[in-house]
Amino acid sequence: MKFENKTLCLDGNPLTLDDFKYYLQVRPEISLDISVITRLQEGRDYIEEQIRHGKVMYGVNTGFGHLAQVRIPDERLDELQVNLIRSHAAGVGPLIEADIVRLMMLIKTQSLIQGFSGVRPLVVEQLVFFLNHDILPCIPSKGSVGASGDLAPLAHMTLPLIGEGKVMEKGRERDAAEVLRVLNREPLTLKAKEGLAIINGTQSMTAHGVMALIRTENILYSGELIFGLSLDAMKASLSPFHRAIHEAKGSPFNAACADRVCYYLQKSEINRSHEYCDKVQDPYCFRCYPQVCGAVWEAYDHVKNILIREANGVSDNPLIFREDDLIVSGGNFHGESPALAMDYLAMAVSEIASIAERRIAELVDSHMSRLPAFLVEDSGVNSGFMIAHVTAAALVSENKGLATPASVDSIPTSANQEDHVSMGHRSARKLLEIIENTEIVLAIEYLAAAEGIDYHRPLKTSPVLEKIHQRLRQDIPHLEKDRLMYEDIRKTLSIIKSGYLQKTAKR
Repeated sequence: MKFENKTLCLDGNPLTLDDFKYYLQVRPEISLDISVITRLQEGRDYIEEQIRHGKVMYGVNTGFGHLAQVRIPDERLDELQVNLIRSHAAGVGPLIEADIVRLMMLIKTQSLIQGFSGVRPLVVEQLVFFLNHDILPCIPSKGSVGASGDLAPLAHMTLPLIGEGKVMEKGRERDAAEVLRVLNREPLTLKAKEGLAIINGTQSMTAHGVMALIRTENILYSGELIFGLSLDAMKASLSPFHRAIHEAKGSPFNAACADRVCYYLQKSEINRSHEYCDKVQDPYCFRCYPQVCGAVWEAYDHVKNILIREANGVSDNPLIFREDDLIVSGGNFHGESPALAMDYLAMAVSEIASIAERRIAELVDSHMSRLPAFLVEDSGVNSGFMIAHVTAAALVSENKGLATPASVDSIPTSANQEDHVSMGHRSARKLLEIIENTEIVLAIEYLAAAEGIDYHRPLKTSPVLEKIHQRLRQDIPHLEKDRLMYEDIRKTLSIIKSGYLQKTAKR
């Protein structure tokens, strides 16, 4: 893989998380290295040769799942592949988000170009055409049990490639056939094995997971800056962030988190103002932040390795190994690895929301924060952040239910042929729900912490934290009296999602 003049040339080498982020942000045109075309054609030639020799191959000239024992005559092999796509496009529910669909198609392309799937170059070129023209298949979000891969979502992804189903094009839902006609592009005619190669795999759950990684990284960096603002608003101590404490613990993730917080608080007038105060210890949500956030960073690091490996792997079935003269049926489509990883990340991200809610509770409690009750003057007439905190509490409690692992569940399908499944797609969808809830909780903490900083004027927080305080105040003024709180939360959430805080933290 290489980037040249805003072009992403796929050559089969691994893509990184930064590559996926760059693709979503810049949308470079995709091209295929000449070595990819050669590799694909050689694999296809091998499949065609085996068909001519009458070799029985699962999914190539047999039925699928429980019907694997049914031999399909050669003259009906193309019909078999089209029927596979139509019958498996049985998804329901809201459509998968556009950026996740883009990732699905890119990750599927990355899998196919490895040359183990036996598809023609034309199949991959059709995927690339759709990506380069930003024609996005309409894919329902429900219907996958995570083995044999994400069959229903990937079947819906495939329908437009063959001129069927619906797509989103320039923000409008349209018939795929109409869009292809306008663009003078022929629908793909699937040949033996090609439909199975496209819909067998973990690309939908993995695309969700890659999106979750991108948003979790933003949450972690943004959350650390917001925590710094809360720490100064509470006039909490930096002593628990001393390097020696975290070196004794032994976790490099804890130590790095503590170091960043200390850096963010450098030159804070507020912090210096209470150096000799009478408080002995702060509540755990302040004092133990590096131990909690560091653990989440460690989980994120672990999950990233698994999901990026999965995104670059080959997960369809059967696979061809031309040099060894082998076509082998296996189970790479089983999504256990990404499912377990995403369930782990779901629990970890939930902790970011949980500990942030506790800090909001401390800030609005005048006995703990020594700030006006609910962070507003004339409290009683004004309720201030009372219900904003309740919203945070509600989302944290919702996360507790969502964090229950999906991967411990399984349900047999296909007449008990596919009798153990990963439920990885559910792991992925609920992980993104947890991330959304956590972003909102952090938005509420950001608002509350900024109010606290206002009450310490004329003292200033650190230069870094003053910058993010001023950014918030560009859109949202100090809370003099009650106003529509949901608007403030919405605007603050937009700042967090924009990546502004993450960019500030990384500078």
